[in-house]
Amino acid sequence: MRFYELIRFALGAIVAHPMRSALTSLGVVIGVAAVVMMTAIGLGAQQRITGAISGLGSNLIIVMPNFQRGPVSQGAGAGQSLRDADAEAIARQVEDVAAVAPSVTSRAQLAADGANWNTRIEGVTPEYLIARDLVISSGRMFDEREARQGRKVLVLGATVARELWGDADPVGRRVRVRTVPFEVIGVLESKGQAGLGQDQDDVVLAPLQAVRSRLVGRRFRGDAIQTIYVKSSEADTLDRVQEDVINLLRDQHKIRQGEEDDFQTQNMASILATMQAAVATFTIFLAAVAAVSLVVGGVGIMNIMLVSVTERTREIGLRMALGAKRSHVLIQFALESIALSMAGGLLGLLIGIGGALTVAKLAGWPAAIPPWAAPLALGFSMAVGLVFGAYPSWRAARLDPIEALRRE
Repeated sequence: MRFYELIRFALGAIVAHPMRSALTSLGVVIGVAAVVMMTAIGLGAQQRITGAISGLGSNLIIVMPNFQRGPVSQGAGAGQSLRDADAEAIARQVEDVAAVAPSVTSRAQLAADGANWNTRIEGVTPEYLIARDLVISSGRMFDEREARQGRKVLVLGATVARELWGDADPVGRRVRVRTVPFEVIGVLESKGQAGLGQDQDDVVLAPLQAVRSRLVGRRFRGDAIQTIYVKSSEADTLDRVQEDVINLLRDQHKIRQGEEDDFQTQNMASILATMQAAVATFTIFLAAVAAVSLVVGGVGIMNIMLVSVTERTREIGLRMALGAKRSHVLIQFALESIALSMAGGLLGLLIGIGGALTVAKLAGWPAAIPPWAAPLALGFSMAVGLVFGAYPSWRAARLDPIEALRRE
């Protein structure tokens, strides 16, 4: 028998029982679809996390207070252990630093031209743009002189500008922050959503001294600051810069050896790597659980193929009596098993891609279909068909022709 005839016989046997063939492939369909969906969703989550953390700024170290009072820690940001002098010392003494930007944060109601909006106010210095990788889309950023004098000027995020003035250009307009009038001098380029759905464009930047003296009041006395953003000049020097910042601040705050720091630092690269590793591990776990259904589908294929061998015993005996070799029977049943599994794998791949795209659209995540999804799904389904079809094929090939012809 020629090979193409074996393929024709195998496909003919599958087409002869369409419902049984479809149900046999269903386990492989579900398994492949689940593996593709779980992998794509995991990769989409990784990309979402990467974009969210990268949106905070690249090569960035964040320094915050870690105030300790008695036996109970009040956590990061609870105290006022950081001062303007700390930021100045970092900029002056730490090598490979591209920008140092102290800041304080508050929320306030903005009102202008009959519209109002509650947003986050960041009191910063001009270097904040460099540290956080921000770009001015229209107007300008306030300069060092305006920052030192605490001028009442604002740079708006895209969301704030849109909510107050729609599509109109807000540069040059006046807005009241609580009861204090400010002038809008610039608008930031949009950065979109961050992690956990936070809008990065819902923010207003103002000179640090203006926010401290006119908006936050008693919360930040004197030169106290809430956060220091330190941008390393190169990614390779980020860990060393972080260590130098820690050592410098310990000296600045006269912290003895063995005592806890009254501040804490966060390295965005380390946080990103940790979160990506956690999501990758979880994705592998989900894919492994989903792959169990492929094994279940393979068992289903083996079961149906054994039933098929029993049903077609006389047919097998007749073919072998007419000269078909045992290898021909073995190949025919193996081809049937592989064809059932491959059909299920192809359908499962399409369902998995469609499901992953749907979930990505509903969740607002990037659609991340790995390029190896198709070859892996089809290759794995072929392997399932080959492995689980091996025993039924071997059993069919081992039938004795005379005994097969006698079988009723």
